[in-house]
Amino acid sequence: MFLWGTATASYQIEGGVTEDGRGPSVWDTFAHEPGRVRDGHTGDVACDHYHRWPEDIALMADLGVDSYRFSIAWPRIQPDGKGPANPAGLDFYDRLVDGLREKGIVPAATLFHWDLPQALQDEGGWLARDTASRFADYAALVAERLADRVPMWITLNEPFVHMAFGYAMGAHAPGLALLTGALPAAHHQLLGHGLATAALRANGAGQVLITNNCTPVWPASDDPADLAAAEAYDILHNRLFNDPVLLGRYPDLSAYGPALDCVRDGDLDLISAPLDGLGINYYNPTRIAAPGGDGLPFTDAGITGYPVTAFGWPVVPDGLRELLTGLKARYGDALPPVYVTENGCSQPDEPGPGGTVDDQARIAYLDGHIRAVEQAAAEGVDVRGYYVWSLLDNFEWAEGYHQRFGLVHVDFATQRRTPKASYHWFKERIARR
Repeated sequence: MFLWGTATASYQIEGGVTEDGRGPSVWDTFAHEPGRVRDGHTGDVACDHYHRWPEDIALMADLGVDSYRFSIAWPRIQPDGKGPANPAGLDFYDRLVDGLREKGIVPAATLFHWDLPQALQDEGGWLARDTASRFADYAALVAERLADRVPMWITLNEPFVHMAFGYAMGAHAPGLALLTGALPAAHHQLLGHGLATAALRANGAGQVLITNNCTPVWPASDDPADLAAAEAYDILHNRLFNDPVLLGRYPDLSAYGPALDCVRDGDLDLISAPLDGLGINYYNPTRIAAPGGDGLPFTDAGITGYPVTAFGWPVVPDGLRELLTGLKARYGDALPPVYVTENGCSQPDEPGPGGTVDDQARIAYLDGHIRAVEQAAAEGVDVRGYYVWSLLDNFEWAEGYHQRFGLVHVDFATQRRTPKASYHWFKERIARR
């Protein structure tokens, strides 16, 4: 069955950051540091989903989705990142899962969407090997409670983005700017994935996936320096997180310095345990040129000649087909079924006369990308789902509330939800199957 769905993430929508025993996450800390998030916005309230989840499930039921991809806030389950589960935290997700199932919506739970307990960050975060073991303990606690009703589990969301923005460039929590010194955070996230996969299966989980953010990499020219830079970027963004999972080995990382010295015997066997699917988040291709002197072996050359979203990201629907068919060509039989676990765009959505939001640009975006998925499937890629990012306008990380990705408009002052034109279009598209 092909799954039509929507996706969200805990810190971006839940709010209730100090309620029912939840501990602080790295994003609570980061967002409250002056200058980190645009206009000083925080996720303290966000979409208030922690209290309004029945209303949000009703919106999904009316939309007609098959599945809802959400993330579980690790600090709700283990406020300090270790030890016994916080019962109130598990109870919240218990209610959410039961509410989804009552409406016939398949829950797809992501264990880590960047909100690491601050207590673990204080001990090194994903630069510390022990965090991978703590992640497996957390996975076991959650699966023990929910695996009987949650058929699909995703260990990590976009480990590349978390490493690059959070540990290499400092634009996201935890705000470290280590450049290539961030690479251990890649390995320890992947090790955490492998250990959590085993813990999930041991506690009754059915399908287990990882979600990677991937991008087609376009060299800026045929110049050998640009081609070499594009290859180096493809290794960092795509292959660093796909090769160990699917092939059991790391790509050649020599462009980024000495070999990873944090990889131990047996790690790659854990990381490459068979999966039931690969989640792919796609937003745009990346055009790469030769290095520019900042210490990295590439330069982002930007893409012109395409429409752009409110974020300034190029809108290239065929890039999704290119990405999916490229994964099939690269990994062959090692590629499990693919789920597009995020795809969507930010637009300057504001209600017009009568309170409606006529987001035609988003409709065109979704239509083009869904057609790209259909074309990839026609070319032999086993694609089994498409999840729109996002159900709701929400806290968009360092951009605060300035970038609106939702099918549903949220007035953050009143928490009023208003389905946009894209919501109604997607409802009709799902009904056509």
